[in-house]
This record gives sequence, C-alpha cells and structure tokens, in this order.
Amino acid sequence: MEEQLETVGRAFVDHYYHLFDTDRNSLASLYQPTSMLTFEGQKILGGENITGKLNGLPFEQCKHVVSTIDSQPSSFAGGIVVFVSGSLQLLGEDHPLRFSQMFHLVPSIQGVLFVQNDMFRLNYG
Repeated sequence: MEEQLETVGRAFVDHYYHLFDTDRNSLASLYQPTSMLTFEGQKILGGENITGKLNGLPFEQCKHVVSTIDSQPSSFAGGIVVFVSGSLQLLGEDHPLRFSQMFHLVPSIQGVLFVQNDMFRLNYG
C-alpha cells in the first residue's frame, strides 16, 4: 500500500506542476467548490476562486523543481496527504525560490481524486 501511495503522490505532483508551469487555467479541473487553498497565509475557498488566485499571480512563466515528495494515507477513506518541497524558478530571475506545499487529495463521488486542501509557503532564509 505504501508503494501505491508514493506512486499516486508522485504522479499527482508531476501532473500538478506540469499544469501550473504550462497551462494554469487547467488547474481548475483539480479543485472542487469545497476546496481550500492557503497561499502565503491567505485562505481562498472554492475551485473558481483558487484558479483565479493562481492565474492572477504576478508572473506568467515559472518552472517547479521538486526535491522531495512524502505521501501518507489520510483518515478520509481513499484520501492521500502529499507534502512537497522544492524550488520555483521565475523567468528573468537569477535565484530560485524555495517552497513547501501540502495537498490533501480526496476521492470525488465519481472516484477521481481532487484537491480538498492545498497549503503553499515560500521558504525564506
């Protein structure tokens, strides 16, 4: 079971950051109306609002480089908690920004995983 969690967690992270880096509008399909994002301390509720926030970030192009991915089963049946650390390289910037992000993935009624909770922080220092 642990190997399956790691595989699903890695596949989700690869998919999420590929969409973020190439077509942020497509991230809308990963969130639901009950989803919540905490972005640098700001809480945003609902897939539409989350997508609006991510599309409104003050940069158009970036590249995520993932350093670590840790996955655990959540207490929600079929849910997975995924914790990511890595760096974010913005176009035109010399130095990458370190970040941490946590996703709580839960199955929808149709059985497809979606992001229920998403927490993102830049790591300064």
